[in-house]
Amino acid sequence: MNRPSDPSPPGVAADRDAGRDLVVRIPIESDEELRALRGALLAARASELSEVQRRAQRHNLGYGTDSARESMTDEVVNRRRWAMLDRLLGALETAVRDRG
Repeated sequence: MNRPSDPSPPGVAADRDAGRDLVVRIPIESDEELRALRGALLAARASELSEVQRRAQRHNLGYGTDSARESMTDEVVNRRRWAMLDRLLGALETAVRDRG
């Protein structure tokens, strides 16, 4: 349940434990909702990967100014958003498997 100071949207609880893990509870009312959540995460991951690849290609082809290419290099090297979506999908798969 959300506390008054909790910035999470209604129905979603997010708590940090003693480590660096983020625990998120999302009410799932049906298998269809679970499939929709997984599909949304897969689409977001595919979109992020596509953007990383597009920027890498633009960088390799020499498009843009020097500062723009520097920025693209930073983004190509840092695939953090894509990696986090990948971890989130893995955690979802584990939770579904453990749930039975």
